[in-house]
Amino acid sequence: MKIFALKFLLMMGMTIFISCSKGRPSENPPVHLNPNMDDQPKYEAMEESRFFLDKSAMRMPVEGTVARGQLNENSAYYQGKNASGKLVRKMPVIITLPLLERGKKRFNIFCAPCHGRTGAGQGIVTKKGFLPPPSFHIDRLRDIEDGHIFDVISKGIRNMPSYSYQIPVADRWAIVAYFRALQRSQNAALKDIPEDVKKTLK
Repeated sequence: MKIFALKFLLMMGMTIFISCSKGRPSENPPVHLNPNMDDQPKYEAMEESRFFLDKSAMRMPVEGTVARGQLNENSAYYQGKNASGKLVRKMPVIITLPLLERGKKRFNIFCAPCHGRTGAGQGIVTKKGFLPPPSFHIDRLRDIEDGHIFDVISKGIRNMPSYSYQIPVADRWAIVAYFRALQRSQNAALKDIPEDVKKTLK
């Protein structure tokens, strides 16, 4: 029993000693039980390889392969075009209130500086000497395909740059939905007003 108690006290003492000394500065190198976890043989980007004939460690993907998550077979969703390559007339996303709210937030961040909060083309940059973009509320843009709006956001047009890197595909469609909501708000007819709202109008 005394031996067991002695061993227990010894283990407790070592544990306390190690715990107290952990993290304290030391000039001794750290103990690595498995150094392979710290220094693994691997190629860095752009490093030369003695294995391949072209001496390049960075390899091109095998022809015909697609990275996981990048298949993007749905051309209407990812490109705004149908199988024959024509721009889709209607967006391939169900319009919901959360989608419109998301589109409004993204629009106000990325689009409003040039196009203005209402899409009239009088954003803040036009006051700094930039050419004003066309208003969303002209007939040409009210009749344009939803796929065209998506394509312009993705690739840019004239003075407008591409936003494909800044705005994910889902957010681009959200902006398209809000684009249409802005057009509707500025060109609404009396029949567009819900009956319960009409009663409150004077």
